[in-house]
Amino acid sequence: MINIVGGSGFIGTRLSRMLASANTPFKIVDKAPSHTFPESVSLADIRSPNELNRVLSDGGTLIHLAAEHRDDVQPKSRYDEVNVQGAKNLCEAARNKGIQKIVFVSTVAVYGFAPLGTNESGMINPFNDYGRTKAEAELVFEAWQAEASAQRTLIIVRPTVVFGEQNRGNVYNLLKQIASGRFVMIGDGKNRKSMAYVENIAAFLIHSLSFSPGVHLFNYIDKPDFTMNSLVSHVRKIMGKSEEIGFRIPYGVGFFIGKFFDLGSRITGKSFAISSIRVKKFCANSVYETSIEKTGFVPPVLLTDALARTIKFEFMEDHQADKLFYSE
Repeated sequence: MINIVGGSGFIGTRLSRMLASANTPFKIVDKAPSHTFPESVSLADIRSPNELNRVLSDGGTLIHLAAEHRDDVQPKSRYDEVNVQGAKNLCEAARNKGIQKIVFVSTVAVYGFAPLGTNESGMINPFNDYGRTKAEAELVFEAWQAEASAQRTLIIVRPTVVFGEQNRGNVYNLLKQIASGRFVMIGDGKNRKSMAYVENIAAFLIHSLSFSPGVHLFNYIDKPDFTMNSLVSHVRKIMGKSEEIGFRIPYGVGFFIGKFFDLGSRITGKSFAISSIRVKKFCANSVYETSIEKTGFVPPVLLTDALARTIKFEFMEDHQADKLFYSE
């Protein structure tokens, strides 16, 4: 039995669909119900050891997807409670249940604003609490594996920004701005971005279940990497628009506007779509390398096709009744 912790979310739902289509037994463990597989959910919060011990299946595999991940989580202590203490609780439950294989979906945010082409050996240097607590959780799982290294398998997957149908994260917000004609490029657009399609990540998680005991660490990226200029032009082309990008504003001006919204957020207590950290992330290079090809894995969907699928689903078809997933 595969226990998918956080399986009611975006990646977990796609993963569950793939497992169901292959008739592979799985259980979703989540504090929220699943709209797609309601009969497969056992409600539990990873902050509660008792709840985890009650619902996890004995001797199976654990795929851990649950996390506090948004930029605006308050209080900030929730990052530690969910991402770090939650990892400790899962490891203790795994010991109690005889679980010998854990797949932990971490993040490239553990590298912070990393040099171009950072691979799995890159320096851990997170710039926010999300990246910090994910890095600390990796150490928790590594300690669990080291307790019985000849028998236990740990796979750590660090995806870059994830997108796909039904997701309301940063990539969707960019696509929506382009579709609406309100997109404004901040900076020169020469910064490069690595991306990851949700179906490809789910396929790799399933692929990794065959790995032997030990620690296996991989970044997850779908190539090729786009510059912001080429990404926007490509999206505009798919949408049947002119490939010309149009109006731009300098990075310094954009960052100042972000700071203005930061102040407004502190005064009003509201979260705005624009912030200085989001401007900084938009204009930063975010390019990573991976050694996944050494495992023999081939992504089932090309990145260009994944973008076309997402754009068609979100902006050219009617899916108003479909469940949506909100993330950064």
